[in-house]
Amino acid sequence: MALQAGIVGLPNVGKSTIFNALTAAGAESANYPFCTIEPNTGIVPVPDPRLKQIHSKIATDRVLPATVEIVDIAGLVKGASKGEGLGNQFLGHIRATDAILHVVRCFDDGDIIHVEGSVDPIRDIETIDFELVMADAESVDKRLKRYAKPAKSGDKEAKAQYELAEKMKLVLEEGVPLRRGEWTEDEWELVLGAQMITSKPVMYVCNVDEEGITGEGDLVAKVREHAAGEGSGVVLICAQVEAEISEMDEEDQTEFLADLGLEEPGLARLARETYTLLGMETYFTAGEKEIRAWTYRKGWKAPKCAGVIHGDFERGFIRAEVYTIAALLEHDNEAGLKSAGKLRVEGKDYVVQDGDVMHFRFNV
Repeated sequence: MALQAGIVGLPNVGKSTIFNALTAAGAESANYPFCTIEPNTGIVPVPDPRLKQIHSKIATDRVLPATVEIVDIAGLVKGASKGEGLGNQFLGHIRATDAILHVVRCFDDGDIIHVEGSVDPIRDIETIDFELVMADAESVDKRLKRYAKPAKSGDKEAKAQYELAEKMKLVLEEGVPLRRGEWTEDEWELVLGAQMITSKPVMYVCNVDEEGITGEGDLVAKVREHAAGEGSGVVLICAQVEAEISEMDEEDQTEFLADLGLEEPGLARLARETYTLLGMETYFTAGEKEIRAWTYRKGWKAPKCAGVIHGDFERGFIRAEVYTIAALLEHDNEAGLKSAGKLRVEGKDYVVQDGDVMHFRFNV
């Protein structure tokens, strides 16, 4: 599955520096607004120690982790929804993503320009939220016009979409992102189908300096409180430190992180948290050619998970042979798993569990 998260925030909060470290894609980064003109896209691996565990028992040609696609767009400013700065041309890039990574500046540095002249993460969050709400309000107005006539003529689907648009309009007029509105399960499915920006889950990425890397500063505390109030997540990143780490080999990284009191780069946490934010889990396939992590949505059954590999696997699904990584570590290989009765056969109603190692049988 192609999972995509968009990085948003005011100019000069560290979006492109974080993107560069995440993807090593070389996006331009400069100390002035709007240095990013076209959206930059990169593929980021999701760190997963379970791949190494499987590889310790199964020899293979390659090991492939799950991935998330990250899109970095130009910084948004007040009035972006009405064309200020580089305008709302960039808001369309956010609509295509599955989640939003909202980068917030949580450090003071007089040498780095802030478009508002001071550092206030909650004000900055509210500025971006307002522009995204206004952009959605414009989209909702278009939907109302589109569905008005067919809804009046008795088209049931158009009527449902029109009524939904009316409700979305009321929420947005209160200045509230759609993700914080009150919806029935059926309504929420329609809201998600409408691809509104403020319906997407949000992860706040606090860009701190090296002194704030432990996350104990007042600015980070304010963001945590705000995020808790709306059920969003928070990840701390020191963009400059991550940029340095991304250029080191593994041994130097380990030593550098130890000096900072960290066990892993902040970007590893960000990639994993983004994956979790999207409600995704991982199953694995393992053999002589490759060990691979596959992405699926929590609650999916075996045939649908098989379809992630190829549509023929889902259409011709017969059964799945399944074992756990813990069982593999105990019994060394598939022969040992079979002897110990730890290799299960599951049918079409099996709900796949995070961390399952699977082999699918299917008819072509």
